[in-house]
Amino acid sequence: MILDSGLHGRARWLGIAGLLPQALAVVLLSDVELRWTAMAGGFGYAALIFSFLGGVWWGIGISNPQAPRWIYVAAVLPSLIAFAAYLPWIFGWSWPGPSLVVLALLLLVSPIIDHEIALTIALPEDWLRLRRMLSIGLGWLTAMLAVAAFAFSPAAG
Repeated sequence: MILDSGLHGRARWLGIAGLLPQALAVVLLSDVELRWTAMAGGFGYAALIFSFLGGVWWGIGISNPQAPRWIYVAAVLPSLIAFAAYLPWIFGWSWPGPSLVVLALLLLVSPIIDHEIALTIALPEDWLRLRRMLSIGLGWLTAMLAVAAFAFSPAAG
């Protein structure tokens, strides 16, 4: 199993520690000079973690012959979506608000994929709980950055 009794506490604390960069980005919103950096860094971190999540699903699929056939599509989509959410910034379009909204929403619903995978293969219940907690945490922190992006945009001014 992914989380045996020896790793359980360590995985939980390291997972929670993984929320710290996004929490720091939210805190940095209070500094006018660092606000844009906080939103850009928060976008980058959310995109990175969302892509990592796809890698987790890929690993589950490749290591379990009973995994659903669609798992590989689900595994590739986070990286492609994160890259697509980055394109507005590259081309100078409306950014980072809409991109942060996309990532926040997808992080919040990502445990649905885990649940669907668990209908086909056995996944540790403690892992599913940890995934829900971390996805909800990162999703809400990213949503806070999205709200700030719209509230502090020049058009809102």
